[in-house]
Amino acid sequence: MLHEYRDIISKIKVENAHFAKIFERHNELDQKILDVEEGREHMEHFELETLKKEKLRLKDEAYQMILAYKEEKSL
Repeated sequence: MLHEYRDIISKIKVENAHFAKIFERHNELDQKILDVEEGREHMEHFELETLKKEKLRLKDEAYQMILAYKEEKSL
């Protein structure tokens, strides 16, 4: 997720427990979605779409937190 911000993400995860939780949940969803799409797990289409929307919402929230961090630290 947001690979271009790896350094900032590493710092925020240590400083902000909420961000760390969002990041971890996003990665969990990413793996679950991949498992379904590659046939290792079965899931109804509607449930899969719900997971994709949650993953996107988490990514948006994390991105906003990254932008706020950059602004706060003048990066």
